[in-house]
Amino acid sequence: MKPNSDAIKKRYDRIAPYFDGMEAVMEGLFFKSWRKRLWDKADGHHILEVGVGTGKNFDYYPKDARITGIDFSEKMLIEARRKRDRKQVNVELDLMDVQSLYFADNSFDTVIASFVFCSVPAPIKGLKELYRVCKPGGQVLLLEHVLSSNTVIAGAMNLLNPLVVTLVGANINRQTVKNVQACPFSSVRVDEHSSDIIKLIEARK
Repeated sequence: MKPNSDAIKKRYDRIAPYFDGMEAVMEGLFFKSWRKRLWDKADGHHILEVGVGTGKNFDYYPKDARITGIDFSEKMLIEARRKRDRKQVNVELDLMDVQSLYFADNSFDTVIASFVFCSVPAPIKGLKELYRVCKPGGQVLLLEHVLSSNTVIAGAMNLLNPLVVTLVGANINRQTVKNVQACPFSSVRVDEHSSDIIKLIEARK
């Protein structure tokens, strides 16, 4: 049985106070450079960050943009609000599930998410919501870890996935590029610097 949103929320609520510490090594070695590359591609005045978490992307926000950040975990948002206030970041934070966004159609110039769709129970439903709230001609930018194309590594990831989901609520075997391609975007491309497992996906509405 696949975990539902409530079960995953509880897991993220549980680890929220420790989340930055849990990922500190990977953040320093790998993720920081990827986050900068992701946010360098953001354009337009009105930007939505989905799955803002504890605010790990705050340092990369464009200075002149109006940014809204959402997350479905209240405890993660508590950490994000503390970081926002400490760093004096101009961002509006709201509790919301990507699978059911409250925003009107065609609201944002750029919709952006980093390492989010590993934990969305119905990823294509969530991606279609991103498409809906993105303006025509706007872009959806995703930084995601995905299932390896190496059959041996992929087998190990599939084997370990139930344990990882139970512990932290994240799937390590998602095929997010294919999921994005299944949505009605006019174009989908993967950044040429992407690795086998980490993909920077650029989709245009």
